[in-house]
Amino acid sequence: MSVQLDENLRKVRDKVSAQEWRKRVDLAACYRLIDLYGMSELSANHVTTRVPGEDGAFLINPHGMLYDQMHASCFIKVNLAGEVLFNPTGYGVNRAGYVIHSAIHGAKHDVDCIIHTHTIAGMAVSAMKCGLLPLAQTSMRFAKIAYHDYEGVVLGLDEQARLLDDLGDHEGMILRNHGLLVVGASIPEAFNSIFRLERACQVQVAALSCNTELVVPSADVVAASWRQYQPGVRRRFGLLEWPAMLRKLDAIDPSYRE
Repeated sequence: MSVQLDENLRKVRDKVSAQEWRKRVDLAACYRLIDLYGMSELSANHVTTRVPGEDGAFLINPHGMLYDQMHASCFIKVNLAGEVLFNPTGYGVNRAGYVIHSAIHGAKHDVDCIIHTHTIAGMAVSAMKCGLLPLAQTSMRFAKIAYHDYEGVVLGLDEQARLLDDLGDHEGMILRNHGLLVVGASIPEAFNSIFRLERACQVQVAALSCNTELVVPSADVVAASWRQYQPGVRRRFGLLEWPAMLRKLDAIDPSYRE
């Protein structure tokens, strides 16, 4: 679906730096890809990224637009205090998105992008007492994933400290009875992590539904596999694939770049 921009949105590119515009394009691509691969939930959830050269500022989706409608011009710029710095749309910011993402952006300066989803498989695994099981190679990548107990819709700032304590230095976290969350040093890396984590959850739901005994690798094999997926051990996952992902979107609908 091609997105048609009004005149106000067409001027956004002239109002931001070239570096911010490139981040906006990648962010819009990330939203479109999340929808393309079945990880969106109407207008819920959020992907955020830091604004280059503006300390404490990050871009977030306008609350009310669907993921397949996101484009580079539509994102709202906010700071860690929740103040809107630039909003070219008529939409506001989802409170829960601000609470979760501002906590992480404020505390973890090595994190550039945060993705939070509510998928069927992710929510299903979030409700399993066993947590994420190392049933397949993509699952072992998250052998040391974090967990955060459900406290209700994340609207209170007091939960931020507990979210951060539970996340620790992990690249992914399962929000119990809620969904999935990943952090990354870049948008491509974060997208790769949420794609793989979602696959791991899908594998678990499928395997557990088969009513048969499962083969689980030894703890040593799981630990070794986890180490092989750490950033820099082989390569930073997501960067190699990103140009191809953009070409895929360009062939479907390049309006995310507008």
